[in-house]
Amino acid sequence: MLVFLSMMIINLVQKFSVSIGKANVDHGVSNQIMIKHLENSDKEVAMEIYRVFQSSYKIEADLIGVDNFPPLSRTREDIAHSETSFYGFFENNSLASVIEIMVENNQLRIYSLTVDPNHFRKGIAGKVINYVLDSFEYNDATVETAVVNEPAIKLYRKHGFVEFKRWTPSHGIKKLAMAVKHKVKETR
Repeated sequence: MLVFLSMMIINLVQKFSVSIGKANVDHGVSNQIMIKHLENSDKEVAMEIYRVFQSSYKIEADLIGVDNFPPLSRTREDIAHSETSFYGFFENNSLASVIEIMVENNQLRIYSLTVDPNHFRKGIAGKVINYVLDSFEYNDATVETAVVNEPAIKLYRKHGFVEFKRWTPSHGIKKLAMAVKHKVKETR
């Protein structure tokens, strides 16, 4: 059984590597830590994204005090058919974090940022945000979160995001939107 599980993990890691081709980017201090584009249309990759989303969003739902949390209703098929881009942070060949984004009309939109609970408190979310903010061309970046999700709000503020809007959608969870302008790098 252990050999079978090991082979499945190796196969999955190879699928992540093969599916990204030239988009493979290693931003870690060693080959043990890296951020890669995830090919969400691949069923096994979509399942891993789904696993991280479910484990992370269950904790977020508890944090904000709701039973019916819309991100938890998202299926593996929803992820596989999404037209957004997914990037994963890997630690020791394990998918530790997923960020879902879209860049369109010079706007970077962060749709989700999740960290597997087994990898909480390692600074991974900050590394993933830095990667996204530094890797794409955009005028401003936006993100939405629950008003009571203080850890997320604190994290985004640390990266320069400022609140610009509050509202309550039909599901009843009060939300806020935050944005940050792109920092143009100086050239000499």
